[in-house]
Amino acid sequence: MKTKAFIPLTIIFFVVISFGGGYALGQSPVAPIDFYADSASVTPNELETTFVPFWEVWDLIHTRYYDQPVDNDLLTEGAIDGMLAVLDDPHTRYMSAEDEAAARDSMAGEIEGIGATVENVDGNIVIVAPLDGSPAEAVGLKPGDILRQADGVDLNGMDVGEAAGLVRGPKGTTVNLLIERDGEQFEQAVVRDVVQIDTVRGEIMADNVAYVRLSRFGDRTAEELETVLEELLAQEPVGLVLDLRSNPGGGLQTAVDVADQFLPDGVVLVESFGDGRETVFESTDKGLAEDIPIVVLLDEGSASASEVLAGAIQDRERGVLIGQTSFGKGTVQTWQTLSNGGGVRITIARWLTPDEDWVHGEGLEPDYAVELPEIDPDADVQSDIEFEDTQLQAAIDYLLGRSISDSEQ
Repeated sequence: MKTKAFIPLTIIFFVVISFGGGYALGQSPVAPIDFYADSASVTPNELETTFVPFWEVWDLIHTRYYDQPVDNDLLTEGAIDGMLAVLDDPHTRYMSAEDEAAARDSMAGEIEGIGATVENVDGNIVIVAPLDGSPAEAVGLKPGDILRQADGVDLNGMDVGEAAGLVRGPKGTTVNLLIERDGEQFEQAVVRDVVQIDTVRGEIMADNVAYVRLSRFGDRTAEELETVLEELLAQEPVGLVLDLRSNPGGGLQTAVDVADQFLPDGVVLVESFGDGRETVFESTDKGLAEDIPIVVLLDEGSASASEVLAGAIQDRERGVLIGQTSFGKGTVQTWQTLSNGGGVRITIARWLTPDEDWVHGEGLEPDYAVELPEIDPDADVQSDIEFEDTQLQAAIDYLLGRSISDSEQ
C-alpha cells in the first residue's frame, strides 16, 4: 500500500531562535533566573579586578579609535556576545531586541519570514528542519542543508542570530539563498510570509489508525493536542501514530504536558544541574491516550522536546520508535529578557530520559530503523505526487500486527 507522505521529506529550518522557532528546550520552571553576580559567586574585589581589562579596552576605544563617535549599545551587545561565545555552547547566546521579539512571537504561534530553524554547526548555518506549511518547506529545504549566502552576503562563520536577521523579513519579500547540500551548491529564492503555527493536527487513516502530527512544542501545543485527541479517540481507533519527524522541540513544560497525555504516572525526564541538583518531572494518570497502542515516528530533525517525549515513551515501554536516529539535543535553556529589550538564552542543565540516558550528540535510536525513499531534488515538491512514506507505512503495519518490511530491529 502506498501512502501519501504527511510531511514532505524536507525538515524544519529552525534557527535556535531567530528564523522563527523554539528549538532550544525552553525555559525550565525551576531554572535559576538571577543573572547578576552575588557574594556567593564573585566577591566585590574579584569583580573589580576582573573588569579592569574590560574598562581599559572601553577607554581605548573611546579615546584612540579612529572612527568616532562609537555606538555604546553596539559595544555592549558585542561584549555580551563575546562573553557567551567563549562558553562554546551553540544554545547559549545573546538575542537582540528584534530577535527576542521574533522568538516570543514564534512560541506564541506566529512568525514572519521563511519559517525554518537552524543551528550553528562548526561555523556553518545548518538547517535542522522547516516548519509545516512554511515557505521553507514549500521550496524543499531539508535537514542538513547549509546556508552559505543570503542575498549575496556570506553567512559562513556568522553568528546564528545575525544570519537570521538577513534571512528573516516582511511578508511578500524574497530572499535569495545559496544552499549547500551533499557537497553541491545551488541557489533558491524563497518568498517570505506570515506563518501561522498550528502545531498539532490529526486524522483517522485507513484501517482505523489514528494519526497525530506534532510540528513543534509551542505555547498552545498541549491545548491543541487535547482537542485533537478528544476528536480522534471518540472514533475508537485501533492504534495511534505520533509523528515527531522534523519537530525541532520547544518548551520543557510543554513537553511534559504533552507526554502526560500518553503516559501513566511516572518519570518523564530528569533535569540535572551543574551543582549536582536534580529535578524529576513526572506524568500523572489523567492522560487521554494512556492505553491506546502507540508508534512514534522520528528522524534526524526530531530534536530536544521531541526527544524528551520519544525517550520517555521508549524507556517506559509505552510504545515503539520507528524511523531514523533523532537529532541529539540533551540540554535545557532558560530565557531571560534584558533591560535593553534583548535577551539571553543560556544552558542551565542537562536532561536525562527516565532511564537516565543522555542523548546529547547521540540521539535516540529507533526500535525499527526505516529509511525514506530518495526523492529527486529537482522534482516539484509542491505537486500532489503520491510516494511511499515507508516510515508511516511501517508504523501502520506494526499497529495492525503485520510484518515491517525494509526495517531492522
